[in-house]
Amino acid sequence: MPSLTRFVLRHKALVALFWLGVTVAGVLTVGGTTHRMTNDFSMPGQAFKVDNQIIRTYGNGGSQSPFVPVLTVPAGQRVSDRAVAAQTGRIFAAAVAALPHGRVADYATTHNRAFITRDGRSTFALVYTPPVTGFGGPSLGPVLQHALDHAAPPGWKVGVTGTQLLANGKAAASNKGTGIMAEAMIGALGALAILAFVYASFLALLPLLIGGISVMATFLVVGGLTEITGVSQIVEFLIALIGLGVAIDYSLLVVSRWREERAAGRDNDTAVVEAMSHAGRAVVFSGLTVAIGLLSMIVLPVPMLRSVGYGGVLVPLMSVVVAVTLLPVILASVGPRLDWPRLRTERSASRLFSAWARGVYKHRWVAAVAGLGVIGALMLPALSLHLGLPGSAAEATSGPAHSALMTLTRGGVPSGVITPAEVLTSPAAGSGPTSIASVADSVAAKATRVPGIYAAVAPPTPDYQHAGSAIVTVIPRTESSVPAGQQTISRLEQALVGQQHVVGVGGEGASLIDFDHAVYGDFPLMLTLIGIATFLLLTRAFRSVLLAAKAVVFNLISLAAAYGVLTWVWQDGHGSNLLWGIPATGAITMWVPLMVFAFLFGLSMDYEVFILTRIREAYDTTGDARAAVTEGLGRTGRLVTSAAAILMLSFLSMSTGPQTDLKILATGLGAGILIDAVVIRCLLVPAMVALFGRANWWMPTWLARTLRMPTPAVLPAGGPAGAVPAAGAGPSWGELTLTGSR
Repeated sequence: MPSLTRFVLRHKALVALFWLGVTVAGVLTVGGTTHRMTNDFSMPGQAFKVDNQIIRTYGNGGSQSPFVPVLTVPAGQRVSDRAVAAQTGRIFAAAVAALPHGRVADYATTHNRAFITRDGRSTFALVYTPPVTGFGGPSLGPVLQHALDHAAPPGWKVGVTGTQLLANGKAAASNKGTGIMAEAMIGALGALAILAFVYASFLALLPLLIGGISVMATFLVVGGLTEITGVSQIVEFLIALIGLGVAIDYSLLVVSRWREERAAGRDNDTAVVEAMSHAGRAVVFSGLTVAIGLLSMIVLPVPMLRSVGYGGVLVPLMSVVVAVTLLPVILASVGPRLDWPRLRTERSASRLFSAWARGVYKHRWVAAVAGLGVIGALMLPALSLHLGLPGSAAEATSGPAHSALMTLTRGGVPSGVITPAEVLTSPAAGSGPTSIASVADSVAAKATRVPGIYAAVAPPTPDYQHAGSAIVTVIPRTESSVPAGQQTISRLEQALVGQQHVVGVGGEGASLIDFDHAVYGDFPLMLTLIGIATFLLLTRAFRSVLLAAKAVVFNLISLAAAYGVLTWVWQDGHGSNLLWGIPATGAITMWVPLMVFAFLFGLSMDYEVFILTRIREAYDTTGDARAAVTEGLGRTGRLVTSAAAILMLSFLSMSTGPQTDLKILATGLGAGILIDAVVIRCLLVPAMVALFGRANWWMPTWLARTLRMPTPAVLPAGGPAGAVPAAGAGPSWGELTLTGSR
């Protein structure tokens, strides 16, 4: 790190021009990059194959849930009347004709009374359209609504519902929100306020500058990736919001250490080199731990998550590269002029956090028990976590889409109508002159007998029978996005998949089941592999086996606590309605726990690295564990708190978006960061360091050699007890004292 810093300081102009060019290129290409991002949630499994075959053959449907238009006839009329039924059929057909490659099932095409409400005045149709491209849109719902308004006679009430129109949690069918750039601006302004408090000088602008350059640089590289492979549009949010927060965190650590070195009397260039030698090294290890968590997603058999893995891994890596190259150049060039007015200096450690560290060290057993108790309480709700998608009640609580769905549910039609399954059928080879219509009717009859199924229909129309195949639409009573509905779809698959004439079962519910098996089946193995890789990296960073092991264990504990908060707030609805006006979701979006793990595992490790590297540095200097904990937490406590607050603002900004899924993701990340910064790093970490005493610094010789660890300086003979031995020359376990005094 000192060599790299001296190199960039010798080439200040070249480094500055390079990053200026990268930033300009990123700004000019960001629009094209986001436009090329995709929304592909496909994955291996029978549902994926069936959905693809349906889309290839019929040009619509598959995993794409249908729109559900609803017609209510005037008082005195009944949908079941022949003339009225024929008219509703013509209205639905005219509306579908306005859509590209539409497919419709309704009372007129099936004569199934399941399409009529109990009072006989309302009816609905299932309208399938081509798959939506783009995150959350564009939607054909407004087009369908407009066509229905023109086709329906005066006095008829018209509405359209469906998962696509309910998904943004708003009252309208359009996809309106604050916008990604507006959300990033909210986060940036909040970060500026915190940075101004921390630095009390114009240095507060520097981390924001580094953050903006890092974001643009990441967009530029991801833009190149989009030319080669598909990249999920979720990466757009991660770069703009999490990328900004991470880059600010790294800058915050380096700039604070630079001020500290200058306050100690060093000249500016020496202060820069010293800051990068210590804080810059911590930044590199922090970025690598974040990257390890995201790299785990690359091995998953889901293209969307895989793209989030190799797109998202660029977020911390680009932030690290900018922080260790451009930041020292700026500090060496204009840093002293930016550090004005110096209302606060770094001459001494924070009195508040130093006093806190001394108190935790003195009452380490109380602190450890209290911290574990809080974490345990937060973890408990995670035991009942259910994976799926938010139910309709959590998507929209007012507006046209909600009203249309309420018309149906009050009339006895279950909400599962918005998430039907699709069974693809075909006459078996050698089965004789079996008609496709009779095959579809037979499969529909079998599906109807499955517990939890409301209706199964197979309209004898070209929309549903084409190229020697036919589709049977199966409506569950409970939405297939929630656990009860997934159980129904699972029973449907057990009853039909593998049967003669049945190609397979597709639709949203079947896709979610495949997702669960494909992604979470090997989740424990993935946790183990990532834990081992992170342990080895941190062992080298801390030069300690126990500190690295504690860091990994605490990270997994804080992750479980974040899952508990997610379950309690969103699935069970304790706070989601109060904060966002959204009732209990009944399930946590399938991909959110994995995304929370991938980012939180690394992001929360930042604070572990920040604090423990400083504790280790102080211990190497003094050999006194109590003084090391006090100095380490006193110097980094304010930084960790400020960094956590900045990331919390980034996640708060993300939660202002229209999609309920993003609100859930933001809650999980925000809760994890808050728990980690407050309970884990400021309470449990110092308490455990105090409890384990000299065991904290144990490093076996063979592991030190394997990891090619540098040998730390040994304190002079006669130095304080507990002096740090050379790497690999530490005491054996039998020689360790666990009193926690030194």
